[in-house]
Amino acid sequence: MQEFEKAVSIGANLNNKYFEVELNELNSLAQACNIKVVKTFTQNLDKINSSLYIGSGKVYEINEYINSNDIDLVIFNNELSPSQLRNIQKVINVPILDRTALILQIFSKRARTKEAKLQVEVAKLQYMLPRLVGLHTSFSRQGGGSGLSNKGSGEKKLELDRRKIEDKLVELNKEINLLEKSRKAQRKQRENSNIPLVSLVGYTNAGKSTILNSLIDEYVPNEEKKVLEKDMLFATLDTSVRKIVIDNKKSFLLSDTVGFISQLPHNLVKAFRSTLEEVKNADLLVHVIDYSDENYMKNIEVTNNTLKEIGAEHVPVIYVYNKSDLMHIKIPKVKDNVIYMSASNKIGIKELVEVICKNIYGEYFNCKMLIPYEKSSILSYLVNNSIINKIDYIEEGSLLEASVNQRDYNKYNEYIIEEK
Repeated sequence: MQEFEKAVSIGANLNNKYFEVELNELNSLAQACNIKVVKTFTQNLDKINSSLYIGSGKVYEINEYINSNDIDLVIFNNELSPSQLRNIQKVINVPILDRTALILQIFSKRARTKEAKLQVEVAKLQYMLPRLVGLHTSFSRQGGGSGLSNKGSGEKKLELDRRKIEDKLVELNKEINLLEKSRKAQRKQRENSNIPLVSLVGYTNAGKSTILNSLIDEYVPNEEKKVLEKDMLFATLDTSVRKIVIDNKKSFLLSDTVGFISQLPHNLVKAFRSTLEEVKNADLLVHVIDYSDENYMKNIEVTNNTLKEIGAEHVPVIYVYNKSDLMHIKIPKVKDNVIYMSASNKIGIKELVEVICKNIYGEYFNCKMLIPYEKSSILSYLVNNSIINKIDYIEEGSLLEASVNQRDYNKYNEYIIEEK
């Protein structure tokens, strides 16, 4: 029994300096779907062919190779328009996937929580809807999910399939909206707790989950709080939030989010909007970079562009050059808001926490504060999150001598009666 499907990959180079990198990445994405790319076809173009993506001669050349070499499917490096997919399918009689479809397949396989599964399903159906005529059996190979395979049954079935998809989208979006309300309530609760939120962001497989697990090892005595950590693309799709408690009553919430990738499908970004709200609403972003990847500069650029797309470009950022041990430099190395470290070897974890705390708390201020008795929630928060040197209960309220971080100093300034 054949363990993998044989494929050819196809890319059009429009004078893109990262063309080879993106093609290699496409082949890695295929591998993640148990697909083996046996040959890659490329063509240099001034612009994408609006009808066939590449030139017609190249399409026929590829078709001859497919017929002669028992190829199971074809993968294109860019997203194909519905008309391109239809036109190519008239020539090539095996299933066709583009980069978007391939990423959607990986997301379908990796989604674990109900919310992630719903979000992926919505993105997949939105992708399918305008492409029903040309999809052939490309999506039937995914199994599960929508239950709509469109197995080449022709135009008669087209309207029925379209209606099914539209009805399914309405149903799925209702479920997502309910989960979104629950997520917003959780977020509101966290905001009320005044605990800063720090989000790990970065290119897929940069080591975000490894950093989260290393921090759990150091500061959270609970193995069950760890997340999946694997050397593969999109190992993490589900947002995980963990409370990291540091000495001297400092703590923050750390969230691990889905990794970014070149040409991340817009439908996926849109479908994962509620998950990515964690990034947009964070107090600080920890941008994790695989420093051992020779294309790390491109990955930084892709991450920054994606952050801009989701409206998170305004959030303060620190840059973590992970896997720096593979670059034979002395680590840990810290310069302002940049740190070179190795999460897998747990080198630089404490330094990373220091940089995070410096950004979310700033310096500490010694002061006297008078908290009225009716503001007991503020008193409770300060007792749990500040260094209290002395507390007296007088007629006007609770009199504190405390060391408070810059964030709380600014927030509760009206209660300060003396600075030291």
